[in-house]
Amino acid sequence: MISIPSIARGSRLGAGVVVAAAASLALAACGGGGGDTGTAGGQGGEGGGGEKIAVTLITKTSTNPFFIAMQQGAKEAGEKNGVSVTTAAGKADGDTDTQSKAIEASVARGDKGILITPAGPGVNSAIDNARNAGLYVIALDTPPTPPDVVDITFATDNFKAGELIGKWAAAQMDGKKATIALLDLFNDKIVSVDFNRDQGFLTGMGIDVKDKGKNGDEAKTGKYTGGKGGDYEIVCNEPTQGAPDTGKTAMENCLSKNKNINLVYTINEPSAGGASEALKDAGVKATIVSVDGGCDPGLKLVKEGVIGATSQQYPVKMAELGVEAIKKVAEGGEKPQVTPGLDFYDTGVALVTDKKVPDVDSISVAEGDKVCWGKTS
Repeated sequence: MISIPSIARGSRLGAGVVVAAAASLALAACGGGGGDTGTAGGQGGEGGGGEKIAVTLITKTSTNPFFIAMQQGAKEAGEKNGVSVTTAAGKADGDTDTQSKAIEASVARGDKGILITPAGPGVNSAIDNARNAGLYVIALDTPPTPPDVVDITFATDNFKAGELIGKWAAAQMDGKKATIALLDLFNDKIVSVDFNRDQGFLTGMGIDVKDKGKNGDEAKTGKYTGGKGGDYEIVCNEPTQGAPDTGKTAMENCLSKNKNINLVYTINEPSAGGASEALKDAGVKATIVSVDGGCDPGLKLVKEGVIGATSQQYPVKMAELGVEAIKKVAEGGEKPQVTPGLDFYDTGVALVTDKKVPDVDSISVAEGDKVCWGKTS
């Protein structure tokens, strides 16, 4: 059980930019298909008033490995803590309609709380209704916009995750011109995990960003100051929906504009895998960086040299903390509190690479494999 001090339900946090995992992370944590409004799992428990403690976990998809790990973590935490866990997911990243229906189903079932990786602002109204009905709502991996839509968020510091891979990438450039492709999550909606990772990466590279809450408004050419410093050119900001096939298409679109691309930022590892296929097909060599640090495909791609470095986040930990927190609140215990100085509860991040660079803390792929997804054994 976690034990963290209370934060009043009525003390709504101000709108602002946070993270950003995930988890995430990923999966970011993003991408894939699926879609359902509730599948029961876990064990039943009793609340302080004799009522069964039931929780619904609603992920962006049910096919991305990041979210599969999160679902499994929630179910295992439910079994451990005597909580009934129902899982639901969108049909694809950005599917707020299916997520909203899952929220409505959770309220109708009489759940005590909801864990959700919000797919966009389209779920905000349904979350408001759930909280007004007395459910405790925790966002995982992706803080909503504004952050106070939910009671609290458990997530990776996604800006820091992006900053780590940006610093590493700048060092890898070794003073050469960086011709950059930015493979984001969306271009038709604003999601915190998307802009935090992108803007964190650019900041880590030492590239000035105008608005940290917006992708694509930075100068397209100029100087980067990270590592030895040098010239940069941003070729594209392309959406991937966090999936391999759309990651490949996004990379192809970027290459059609400039085949001199030598540095590729990707929102998550599935999109990085797709991007690598497009680069291979075009005969272009480029350094790829990403976020998630998943057991597969993430660390496998780093070990193979497809991805140079990735920022690892911990979706299992997010899910475990979420289940424990809702149980504690349902039993009349203290409500969780944000990490000091942030407007979310930070579940940690680590840069994973087998190519260490000076002045950037990192762990090896072997070390990352021991804790990927937040596993403890």
